Amino acid sequence: MVGSDVFFILIGAVMVLAMHAGFAFLEVGTVRKRSQVNALVKILVDFAASTIAYFFIGYSIAYGVSFLQSAKIISGAEGGLFAGQGYDLVKFFFLLTFAAAVPAIISGGIAERAKFYPQLLATFLLVAFVYPVFEGMAWNGNFGFQDFMEHTFGAKFHDFAGSVVVHAMGGWIALGAVIMLGNRKGRYRADGTSVGMPPSNIIWLALGAWILCVGWFGFNVMSAQKLEAISGLVAVNSLLAMMGGTLSALVIGRNDPGFVHNGALAGLVAVCAGSDVMHPVGALATGAIAGALFVFAFNWQQNKLKIDDVLGVWPLHGLCGALGGILCGVFGLEALGGMGGVTFTSQLAGTVVGVGIALVAGFVVYGALKATMGIRLTEEQEFYGPDLSIHKVSSMPEDDLR
Repeated sequence: MVGSDVFFILIGAVMVLAMHAGFAFLEVGTVRKRSQVNALVKILVDFAASTIAYFFIGYSIAYGVSFLQSAKIISGAEGGLFAGQGYDLVKFFFLLTFAAAVPAIISGGIAERAKFYPQLLATFLLVAFVYPVFEGMAWNGNFGFQDFMEHTFGAKFHDFAGSVVVHAMGGWIALGAVIMLGNRKGRYRADGTSVGMPPSNIIWLALGAWILCVGWFGFNVMSAQKLEAISGLVAVNSLLAMMGGTLSALVIGRNDPGFVHNGALAGLVAVCAGSDVMHPVGALATGAIAGALFVFAFNWQQNKLKIDDVLGVWPLHGLCGALGGILCGVFGLEALGGMGGVTFTSQLAGTVVGVGIALVAGFVVYGALKATMGIRLTEEQEFYGPDLSIHKVSSMPEDDLR
């Protein structure tokens, strides 16, 4: 049975690892051509930095487990605290892919004008010290958080697959990062009116969204972490939330392909928290509300607030993630056909705590880096684009020779 669990969670880890290709191509298709190489490199290198940060520091903060022992011990070959056949190692791998999603989310918000190495350092700091704090509170009960929530609000804070722990955290950190970084040159005219910077490639954008959607079933379903705990309810709820987000974004976004594909993601972001407790109709409603929220919030952020969040990661992950945490306490109730075991007040309070930690962390980490190292490319570097300025090559180097 242990071997089955190892294989189960390993497949989940690989599926979520593949989602990072989705993050990469979603960004490649959204940014301008001169930033496509940078988008691809950032996602891979950020994952590498996240792995080191989480293995040596972050996982220990969240779960109190250190792998700095002999291979016999950590693989479970000698018994003790570690499960046999290396189950705890593949569990780390699985949860690492969640942790690394946070900088991948941020990457889309700060695209096209951020320095490379300060962002890499930010990734390390966030995955090592910030993300694991709330992860441990929500998923391991650290600091007595879940006991307090249950005693005060009648139920523990429920976030099955990370609407708040992963997505809202990433989105609200990104908001601080984007504000500290500032808008792209030329994004807004002197009178404040918006200058359109359309996606460079709808095909790549759509491919990225599809990769994310497919991998999301590993993200949600495999959050059971053991074969005996797997539930088809999670799969169907994820599917219906995805469809709800797609259709509402299609209608409200007036057939815009960017809204359609991100609408699907909005539904999946929102359903993560309650995918194991909602009725499928509740999941469909959650996805539909999230898709609509994304369209309205993206336009509001870009045109009214004039915050140049390139991929709209704050509306998509920050707001829809928070929405999902809260709606878990609505559609997860037995009175609305859910499994129960949740309360609206606990979900609201837990979501506010997660959002608060993320928002403060975004301003503190990026504010400190801005004051010490600088976080933005020079005007000349931004003019030529990060592909040539940082990586010395464009996405189509052969074309540049013609």
